Amino acid sequence: MSSVPKNKEELIKSITESLNRISKDYISIPDELTRLLEIEGNVKDTKVSVCDTLAYLIGWGRLVLKWNKLKSEGKYVDFPETGYKWNQLGLLAQDFQQEYKDWNYASLQTEFELTIKEVLELIESLDDYSLYGVSWYNEWTLGRMIQFNTSSPMKNMRRKVRRFKRNNKIN
Repeated sequence: MSSVPKNKEELIKSITESLNRISKDYISIPDELTRLLEIEGNVKDTKVSVCDTLAYLIGWGRLVLKWNKLKSEGKYVDFPETGYKWNQLGLLAQDFQQEYKDWNYASLQTEFELTIKEVLELIESLDDYSLYGVSWYNEWTLGRMIQFNTSSPMKNMRRKVRRFKRNNKIN
């Protein structure tokens, strides 16, 4: 399979595989290490925790669902999010982390899996044409927007989480 999904089947496979891989890594991390600020953040010279990485992935998944809901209702979508421009994604990441800062690790893992399940249900409800046949936001199709904000960040975050695991001698 190419690294960039080109249809519904490839998109589902990409998200599912990314979810399965990163979930295995998350499960292996002891709860007492999940708040250590040892992972490179989305803002230059910042460090985040394993819990913050989950907040980031949840935040983007929830945004995808919000965008789709608003668009399907014919409402205006303020991309990427109200109060943020595309060149302020690091600040948006910090907003996601703030939103979930009081959640425990197990709840974050559950919310992440539920969020991705909802994204997969959305994809299942659509056909290839709806996902890849028409522009959805500027030149991007809905399928690409979903991939940009689910499987792609999961892959990137997994690299950071695995580095954290190696640094902390977690198998």
